Amino acid sequence: MTVPLDRHYSVELQVSAERVSQLRRIVAAHLRHWSLDLHVRPVCRALDELLTNVHRHVGDGNSCVVELRWTGRHVTVSVADNSARMPRLLPAGGGLSRVMALSDSWGTCRTTDGKVVWFTRYAEAPRAAGLVPRAPLPGVRTSRRTPLAALV
Repeated sequence: MTVPLDRHYSVELQVSAERVSQLRRIVAAHLRHWSLDLHVRPVCRALDELLTNVHRHVGDGNSCVVELRWTGRHVTVSVADNSARMPRLLPAGGGLSRVMALSDSWGTCRTTDGKVVWFTRYAEAPRAAGLVPRAPLPGVRTSRRTPLAALV
């Protein structure tokens, strides 16, 4: 199966509880379209944590930019917001701890306008399965098929 080198989706949105669930569905649709069905749940759960953190710590109505990128080997999700306050990893099990558990790598970096928080999951292109011959059913003899023209 040949996969384009780079698949990308980006959106700027005003952060709200309704938009978080809407964006989760959009990202899930992109992952399914890219044949990455096995990654829908963990990617969407980690994205949900990042967007919930923006909603909780940056504030309602602030804008952020969400980017989803698949290179054929890795899915990377990043959320950029306009707050200079850097996130902290808490031992409680939610937030960035959950993102860390659902991803292969993650990180944060400051930008001129605020910060970016990102995570990456290994997601190689699914291999196309070849046609597998079917085994005959037990007790059924296989014979040559009669051409359709001979039956008419």
